[in-house]
Amino acid sequence: HYPIGLLFDLHASNTALPWSITVHFKNFPEKDLLHCHSKDVIEAHFMACIKEADALKHKSQVINEMQKKDHKQLWMGLQNDKFEQFWAINRKLMEYPPEDNGFRYIPFRIYQATTERPFIQKLFRPIASGGELHTLGDLLKDVCPGAIVPEDGEQKTQVMIHGIEPMLETPIQWLSEHMSYPDNFLHISIIPRPTD
Repeated sequence: HYPIGLLFDLHASNTALPWSITVHFKNFPEKDLLHCHSKDVIEAHFMACIKEADALKHKSQVINEMQKKDHKQLWMGLQNDKFEQFWAINRKLMEYPPEDNGFRYIPFRIYQATTERPFIQKLFRPIASGGELHTLGDLLKDVCPGAIVPEDGEQKTQVMIHGIEPMLETPIQWLSEHMSYPDNFLHISIIPRPTD
């Protein structure tokens, strides 16, 4: 149920490419994963994520103003790997009025390779009450401070988004606009820092 790039960041980012994957066609782990019996189920899950992200960013106003054909174009563009078709609709979901200076809340999920918890998600505004831009570091300090401020002073983890370790000073609004996955969520991995 996670995007492939996120799975790579969590489990294989320190391995050589190409990433070797073994696919099993028997003994589906139904207690761990939702069994998707058709493409319609996958589409419904994707659209639910898009709607959740838009509820956080725009109070669902953008997605609710779209027509059914726009939703279908978004899905078909993703499914058929047609960037322009997808982006023609997704662009609207990434915009905000200039007077707002950003989204209402940032749709994000933080995954930690060293915990059993599936992910962390909570409300987080891109702009502080004083008007300054919140950064990735601000988000991590608020949501999981141990990831960036270790108790013993030695940085033992690294933060990854799309295989990149962004600077903690990067504005979270910018990351949300430019590094969100197609579901409009910013999927952030916290993994052990390589020792070599």
